[in-house]
Amino acid sequence: MAVESRRMKRVAAAITLALAVLLAGAPAALAADGVGLAGRTDDKMVTFICFGVMIFFTVLVTVASLIQIRAEGRKERIRAELERLERP
Repeated sequence: MAVESRRMKRVAAAITLALAVLLAGAPAALAADGVGLAGRTDDKMVTFICFGVMIFFTVLVTVASLIQIRAEGRKERIRAELERLERP
């Protein structure tokens, strides 16, 4: 248990350090004078990006719900089959 505890502490420290480095470098990453990889940001670009984020999460929730519905149906079919086989 002690070895796993030390290993977990070491992993947590490494993740914390990596996150701190990423957060410290984020303001200067790939930008010079307000111009990023996609050029100067204006209202139109921000609007399209926000619409893209809304569409992404809508599709994500819909797909995750469909996956869950299929998994629940499969679970119910398996449960019914097991109950049918267990009865004498």
